[in-house]
This record gives sequence, C-alpha cells and structure tokens, in this order.
Amino acid sequence: VQLQASGGGLVQAGGSLRLSCTASGRTGHRYGMAWFRQAPGKEREFVAAINQSGVRKEYADSVQGRFTISKDRVKNMVYLQMNNLRPEDTAAYVCAATISAWSPAATRSEAYNYWGRGTLVTVSS
Repeated sequence: VQLQASGGGLVQAGGSLRLSCTASGRTGHRYGMAWFRQAPGKEREFVAAINQSGVRKEYADSVQGRFTISKDRVKNMVYLQMNNLRPEDTAAYVCAATISAWSPAATRSEAYNYWGRGTLVTVSS
C-alpha cells in the first residue's frame, strides 16, 4: 500500500491545521493507521494512532487534548486535526499503516509495515 500525506504548512502558534493521509494500492485490507513526526535534529516520535475500525485511539501526552485522529474507511484516508499548535509541534509529519491487530505496540514505529512521505508543519511563535 502507498501512503501520501498532505496538509502541512506554516501557521502561527495557537492556530490549526488538518493533515490528511491517503492510502492506495492494496486497500482491501483494514489497516491500523498512525501519525509520527520528526523535528530537525531529533528522533522520530509517535503522535497518534487509530485502529482498523476507528474505535480505538491513542495519543502522545504532548498532543493529548489538542490533536484528534480520525479515519474514513470508505475513502481509505486518515486525518489529524491539530488545534492550539505550538512551536514545538514543528516537524515533518508522516503517516504509517499496519495490518496487525491493535496492541500496546501501536505507539511504536516497529508496529507499522507501510510509511508515507512526510508533510512539513511549521509553527511560528
């Protein structure tokens, strides 16, 4: 499956952005999806995950209450609504997919089989 993220851009602190990730290819499977991010000079970190059915969700503590992950199973898309953005949210955001069932490993990059190219989010102070 191929993943393509979009929706990044430049926003002022306190603003909002909505990222989208489109899955194409072998979309007959039900995929668990996640967003990770990587800031310059830092390691990739988990942001949010959603299971195959869209019922179970998990967030990093740093984004809890500000970000919302959702999915459209018909369109094979996953979204990340980001509100009250902070300068420390600046990073390249990448979407990932897994065919594995939901587990505590959903917050780890090793759980994901497929990765898309990132979309850059820049938050100015």
